[in-house]
Amino acid sequence: MAHTPYCELGKGTFLIASPEIDSGLFKRAVIILCEHSSTGSFGLIVNKQLDMGIPEDLIEADASLAGEELQMRIGGPLQSNQMMLLHNNNDIPDQTLQVTKGVYLGGDLEFLQGTLSANKEPDLLLCLGYCGWLGGKLEREFLDGDWFVTPAKPGHIFKTQPEHLWATLLKEMGGKYASLAVIPDDLTQN
Repeated sequence: MAHTPYCELGKGTFLIASPEIDSGLFKRAVIILCEHSSTGSFGLIVNKQLDMGIPEDLIEADASLAGEELQMRIGGPLQSNQMMLLHNNNDIPDQTLQVTKGVYLGGDLEFLQGTLSANKEPDLLLCLGYCGWLGGKLEREFLDGDWFVTPAKPGHIFKTQPEHLWATLLKEMGGKYASLAVIPDDLTQN
């Protein structure tokens, strides 16, 4: 039986940039789709590391966080000063949206500080900014071949090294996708 590619856009889906997107923030991006409807779509890039320490306003609120490691990502080009939390904690259902099994979006500063203080290595990403599409736009991009889709898994969001996530997902999809995973980042090296 031939491998049938997954092709349903929806909440809890990874959008994997095709090699056709060869520049800018979306080059080799992996986005978790947090909402998708006829009126529009919203997601967070989960594989573009943001190399900076914990924002000082968090440390000022709780000095015990000064030595903590926090995984930070460039969530997208829209409202890049807005912080969004992806995590695996469903203890605050009034503040969070379940994106997929084991992945939640939301939480406030108190939740973030408590999570960092309580756990040595929490499954938590702090994303700055987000990605958004008006109704029908993402579908057009998908049909144009800009994105591949596969169901999102918490382990990939929180455990797979961000610099390997794009290739890892393509390899797991198999077939022609697996062969795309080995395309060099710089085609002049081919």
